[in-house]
Amino acid sequence: MKTHKDLDVWKDSVEFVTLIYHLSKKFPKDELYGLVNQIRRAAVSIPSNIAEGAGRRSKKDFIKFLYIALGSLSELETQIIISQNLRFLSESDSEKLLQRMFKIRSQLNGLIKSVSKFESAKEGSH
Repeated sequence: MKTHKDLDVWKDSVEFVTLIYHLSKKFPKDELYGLVNQIRRAAVSIPSNIAEGAGRRSKKDFIKFLYIALGSLSELETQIIISQNLRFLSESDSEKLLQRMFKIRSQLNGLIKSVSKFESAKEGSH
């Protein structure tokens, strides 16, 4: 791996943040410092933690940050469901977001598995 920018999950999560920003612009203005802020922060946290973890020296640290990204994804999923319940998001927009989140979750889990195997193999060779 060259940098985090070479990871499909990072690229997909950056695109996802852009979508989140566009859709959250439609929320009521009085939610700007409430749900909109929470949703945007959780979304930005996903690619940010992937990047930070990839920049760390150890694979163990990388895995830790990938798990943090997964946590942010779960937080965001909850906020998306709440937003749909409050009718701030249409059912189709909500479904589009949840489908993308499912893909990103799968990518993160796959990357964690891959990096963990590499880390286990490295530890076994000592």
